[in-house]
Amino acid sequence: MMIDYANILKTEETLDPGNWDDYKRLAHKMVDDVFLFLQTLREQPVWTKPPESVKDSLKMSLPLTSEKIENIYEEFHQNILPYFKGNIHPMFFSWVEGNGTITGVMADMLASAMNSNLAIGDHGAVYVEHQVIDWCKEIVGYPLESSGILVGGGSLANVTALIVARNSINGGVIKTRGIKDFEKHLVIYCSTETHNCIFKAVETIGIGTDYLRKIRVNSTYEIDIAALGKQIEEDKKEGLVPFCIIGNAGTVNTGAIDDLFELSAICKKENMWLHIDGAIGAVVNLLPEYKDRLKGLNEADSIAFDLHKWLYINYEAGCVLIRNAQLHKSAFEQKANYLTKHERGLAAGPDSFSSYGLELSRNFKSLKVWMSVKEHGIEKYTRLIRQNIAQALYMQSKIKQEPLLEMLAPVCLNIVCFRFIGHGMNADQLNILNKEILMQMHEQGIAAPSYTILDNKYAIRLSITNHRTRAEDLDAVIAGTLSIGKRIVKS
Repeated sequence: MMIDYANILKTEETLDPGNWDDYKRLAHKMVDDVFLFLQTLREQPVWTKPPESVKDSLKMSLPLTSEKIENIYEEFHQNILPYFKGNIHPMFFSWVEGNGTITGVMADMLASAMNSNLAIGDHGAVYVEHQVIDWCKEIVGYPLESSGILVGGGSLANVTALIVARNSINGGVIKTRGIKDFEKHLVIYCSTETHNCIFKAVETIGIGTDYLRKIRVNSTYEIDIAALGKQIEEDKKEGLVPFCIIGNAGTVNTGAIDDLFELSAICKKENMWLHIDGAIGAVVNLLPEYKDRLKGLNEADSIAFDLHKWLYINYEAGCVLIRNAQLHKSAFEQKANYLTKHERGLAAGPDSFSSYGLELSRNFKSLKVWMSVKEHGIEKYTRLIRQNIAQALYMQSKIKQEPLLEMLAPVCLNIVCFRFIGHGMNADQLNILNKEILMQMHEQGIAAPSYTILDNKYAIRLSITNHRTRAEDLDAVIAGTLSIGKRIVKS
């Protein structure tokens, strides 16, 4: 097929609108709809199952011709928005997901309008990103000369840190020669409660999960320090190389915090890297009453945590900090003629963020963090985090007062694990019963807790990482659990 490319230039096109005023009116309508949607969240169910008709409507083939933007927005408004996941709702308690703010919505619009790629260059977005990273260092008590980078979330933050940890060995020889150059295999240690993204990270960096030692936990779900020390000694006798311990500042199951101070002491003694997965709990370092509990956090070689969890930032906003900035840069820096930094012009500015992570193309994640923190101040975030902890303790006290409910783990931070007790039921029957209670609570739109298994017991699990939640919402969870549980048992 012959194309007359020269003739194409006679009718050049653009994706800009033909009539900007029409789009402006639609944009104003979108803003009005979004504000109304968020203002009336409490009047809506926390979750609604998408009907088959909606799912079918989203299986169309690739559009070949144009369609009016008004029609497209109407389809979104009718078929997508009503079936939101629910994590923006005050009754959402699943997994560990923040609920965002209206400021984050507006910031994302502004960031999208700028459409900045933060890979390289001397432009405003880069300096906002550096400002936010420095704030993150202050939050966890890290030295300002350390380095860091914003990423999509805890999973990428953890793998980024472990790449630096791996490449720090023997002057970074693994980066060029690969992990097979080692006669003695490297070993990583973590507790059995560690998030599964660590397992993916260990596979990704070439260590392999056979060499990830999952150490048992104690009665409060913290890593057993004695068992860890014993395992390290056994591995050294086998000719293996213990090189990294991963500590938890808030496990996803129960919110447990490992003894980070003891883990730091072991790493210093054994010349090992200490990485802390603080996806949930690192920001709790803002609370003076948790300083002792988090002692050792700021001594870690690397820390991963999420701003879209307990700082309530809109998705995505994760962070990884590396104490040794040179090791961080050495792990990722690659030379390329087309990315060479210049003395002046657009190609000047700070070091490319691509020298500190896996991504080259990077969106403007930091604007919503920058705007939100400046708007509210970190003191208010401290109060909100403390409020969520108080709500978790309130929930625990209410459960302990109810004979038909049972706590399955102590509250450490913001996570509550409990179950309904059907008298006369065996363990399997109780697990089936509580799973059914959970699903019915979702389907009825009462609330959206999640679940886990603790000591072979199915737990209804609440993660209270929500600035919209009130104590009355927790009362509604208890009432819904009791109502559904009694009805199932009776039937």
